[in-house]
Amino acid sequence: MHTPTKFEDFMLPCLNKRLFGIECPGCGIQRSIAHLLKGEFVEAFHMYPAIYTLIILSIFLVVNLFVEFKFQNIIKFSLIILNVLIILVSYFIKIF
Repeated sequence: MHTPTKFEDFMLPCLNKRLFGIECPGCGIQRSIAHLLKGEFVEAFHMYPAIYTLIILSIFLVVNLFVEFKFQNIIKFSLIILNVLIILVSYFIKIF
């Protein structure tokens, strides 16, 4: 009997965690995406709090390839800063 393959079976290990024993700021994003694909939206947020703002940033960047916005540079910069802050704050909370 063949067992079904899960998305988690194809996840890459964190090289930083493997070499130094410390999670990196990106640890959890793959598992967060897996939760999203399963419809587990709260779990996805708990796994990687920046997942939703990263999705918003990604959508904006793709749309911005085809459509110009009046304040596109300010919007891009603001979304990038917001994502960096969320990633760093959640990383330091996770470590300490």
